[in-house]
Amino acid sequence: MANRLCVRSVVAGIAVVAIALGVSGCGGGNFAVKNLAKTDVDLVADAHYQTSQQLLRDLTVKLYRRNPRELAKTPGATVEQRVAQLFAAPGAQQFDELHGVHGVAAMELASDPGYAGDRVFATMFGLNTMLREAYGDKSEFFIFDELDQQKLYHSARNIEILVWRLSTRRDSGGKPLLLTNSLPGESPNLSFERRFGKLISIQDMLARIIAQKQKRLINVVTHTLASMAFIPL
Repeated sequence: MANRLCVRSVVAGIAVVAIALGVSGCGGGNFAVKNLAKTDVDLVADAHYQTSQQLLRDLTVKLYRRNPRELAKTPGATVEQRVAQLFAAPGAQQFDELHGVHGVAAMELASDPGYAGDRVFATMFGLNTMLREAYGDKSEFFIFDELDQQKLYHSARNIEILVWRLSTRRDSGGKPLLLTNSLPGESPNLSFERRFGKLISIQDMLARIIAQKQKRLINVVTHTLASMAFIPL
């Protein structure tokens, strides 16, 4: 216990120095003094989180371009405005149009054929907040931050379930609730599939890294098409 307190004191001292150097402009070049308070795994987690956020932004823009009717459900809205709403600084976010839900509950709402709101916004808000929850609602990681390998693993499975729903869920007229990959007769378009695949790989890889670091096992979940329900984190 004493050793742990001692280490905490050292890290706190490093943080103070980092802030001082940052203010005084002494941390030139590509070196960030705050990285002294990070392990290699923290730096890997930072990179995985930042990459996932960029992939989510790309997917949001692509979904709006593929489904302009969804953006039109919010009069006067632009893609840029909706992206800004979705990717505001990490923290508690609620939207009346989504009935105050987030995470898997928002993805469930987006998958409901009876939902009349902006499905792109509901889908991506749910996906983004679900992933942020898997990262402990943090956007940067330091020595004493602990990630949960099981949440990261479950988030990857939830992305797989979302992709399956996007390809199978239909409205009362038999049309996809959201268009992603190409329809019959259109030129092949696998750009959505590639981006979702990258998101899944990122979450699975980080889950394995965290499991190895903490010497813990990942409880593997097997889904069948008859039970493709999102996993609460």
